[in-house]
Amino acid sequence: MRVWIDQDLCTGDGICVDHCPDVFVQLEDGIAYVAQDREPLNDPGGSGSLAGVSNRNIAAVVHAAEACPGECIFIEVDVPVAEFAADGTAA
Repeated sequence: MRVWIDQDLCTGDGICVDHCPDVFVQLEDGIAYVAQDREPLNDPGGSGSLAGVSNRNIAAVVHAAEACPGECIFIEVDVPVAEFAADGTAA
């Protein structure tokens, strides 16, 4: 599973960071970014802004996307989400 944020849609509420600080960060500009190994990724429109999500963070990332008021979090899944249990492990 991979995730990215459309910064043009981000409202800067930081809800994603609250849900999953391992994957999301908020920088000085007030906008949220995805992070890989705690390093913010910022390559708008490019593959450099796509962060891999570990199995332990899958549920938190999905919840962050659902709660995001700007609807700016986009998830790309390799395995259908329905195959994951509520705790983010493969069913």
